[in-house]
Amino acid sequence: MTILTTARLRLEPITDSHLEGLCRLNSDPEVMRYISGQAETREETLNMIERVKARWEEIGFSWWSFIEIESQEIIGAGCIQYLGRDPKNPLEIGSRLRKDKWGKGYASEAARAMAAFAFDILKAESLYAICMPENTASSRVMKKLGLNYRGIERWNEKDVATYSIDKATWQKQQKIWFNAG
Repeated sequence: MTILTTARLRLEPITDSHLEGLCRLNSDPEVMRYISGQAETREETLNMIERVKARWEEIGFSWWSFIEIESQEIIGAGCIQYLGRDPKNPLEIGSRLRKDKWGKGYASEAARAMAAFAFDILKAESLYAICMPENTASSRVMKKLGLNYRGIERWNEKDVATYSIDKATWQKQQKIWFNAG
């Protein structure tokens, strides 16, 4: 299981030890508004942890907890997973953050690390992201990451805004960012 690090975050594969932090995150109805439409119960979060641990074991990737290095608190979670949870589909990137951490660049920082994992480690040919059309904050993160809007598509039994980037575009973009830095 792969731990990713950024300037301010450590992304750890979700484990039982993350339960309290994930409960705090998933029980906030505003955090979950565009994901499931409602807060998760403790039992639902426990079930999610079990599913995620099984996916890490089975396929070698899934969801990470975002741990803020400075505070050592779980401030979010994100994933690389198969779109629609079907291995026939391309990989999807997704995340959620605690409300008190919105607008501080954490989502983009974590997304860049997860996308690099997808392209560099998993050798993905493309990466997709989906969100509710009205979720403008997620759309901004996707655009910052270099994903292009594909349109409204049907995924997970919902009509969602869909974005994607291919491996060649990602690699070209990384060279630009590296040279600019």
